[in-house]
Amino acid sequence: MGIIVKPIITEKMTEKGEKLNQFGFIVNKHANKLQIKSEVEELYGIEVLSVNTMNYSGKNKSRNSKSGVISGKSNAFKKAIVTLAEGESIDFFSNI
Repeated sequence: MGIIVKPIITEKMTEKGEKLNQFGFIVNKHANKLQIKSEVEELYGIEVLSVNTMNYSGKNKSRNSKSGVISGKSNAFKKAIVTLAEGESIDFFSNI
């Protein structure tokens, strides 16, 4: 089981990547900052300066349907913001 689940590709993270050289990843919720740093460096061949992590809890969701109220919960996840060294970059779209 890998540390990095998937990269975050949104407008906000794309702008952070261009201006601040920061990239976001959804990671395994049991991973620590050192494991995330080594995984990103090994996977992309770049130098990582810092890693910031945040845990998101699952939110309760409900909707009305013909058969009544359906309730559920969205998944909890951990997000990591990785700051790269000057001159380094990640291109997520190179394999397309």
